[in-house]
Amino acid sequence: MTTLRHLAGAAEARRPAPATRPAATFPSPDGEPVSPAGGSTSPVEERASGSEAGASAPRVLIADDQELVRVGFRLILTARGIDVAGEAADGAQAVTEALRLAPDVVLMDIRMPGMDGLEATRRVLANDPRCRVIMLTTFDLDRYVYAALALGASGFLLKDVTPEHLAAAVRLVGTGDALLAPSITRRLVERFAPADRAVNGGLDAPGPAAPAAHAELATLTPRELEVLTLLGKGLSNAELAYALTLSEATVKTHVARIFAKLALRDRAQAVVIAYETGLVSPGGTA
Repeated sequence: MTTLRHLAGAAEARRPAPATRPAATFPSPDGEPVSPAGGSTSPVEERASGSEAGASAPRVLIADDQELVRVGFRLILTARGIDVAGEAADGAQAVTEALRLAPDVVLMDIRMPGMDGLEATRRVLANDPRCRVIMLTTFDLDRYVYAALALGASGFLLKDVTPEHLAAAVRLVGTGDALLAPSITRRLVERFAPADRAVNGGLDAPGPAAPAAHAELATLTPRELEVLTLLGKGLSNAELAYALTLSEATVKTHVARIFAKLALRDRAQAVVIAYETGLVSPGGTA
């Protein structure tokens, strides 16, 4: 299996030049496209315009305090046609670069000096809700991964991930899907939700507990609450359809409405919300 250490030696010689992004254009009142004057359009707005025009390989920002990891991941991704827009060596730099570059995906190390990956994730997603964050960690059942999911991260990767898995994960999350299977998310939540909700405030800060109740739950219909409860138990759409005696198309409609009402990004975050609000209890059976 190819490793980062094997790749790092030749990285600088093969390091590609940053890609040049085309200027964003917007429709004028008469329907003709015009370019923004004086750079008045932010990179986030440019990316939103580009996403409407057509899908392409995701642009990635790599945030990790270890240069070996950054260089290795850059080499792996660029070799597979994925544009690495930039790098950051700590959380504060990740926030700044994400705002400047508007990447589609951020590979975010959880533990970095200064601002940690949790706080950086919170700020990146607050600045650009369209962005997707994948957490980088050494342990699969990491309590801070759970906290990151509660903040809106789309999944996590171990740092010894294979090159093929890394590229596939970035492409998957770049389409808007969650990287974590609901069943894996459930394992994280069951292990860490009861005792470690305070980590939402950061790696070291006590911070407030995660929301005990989502006010938006009141907007859900009884059927939608039932669907969310089963989502929290890790059921797929097919399993939901069987359990509720519904068609998969109807289940998808219910899931989409739940996501819209609760402003959820994906099924992984739905699992977190189901536990945080008490719809599902740790240790409960599916």
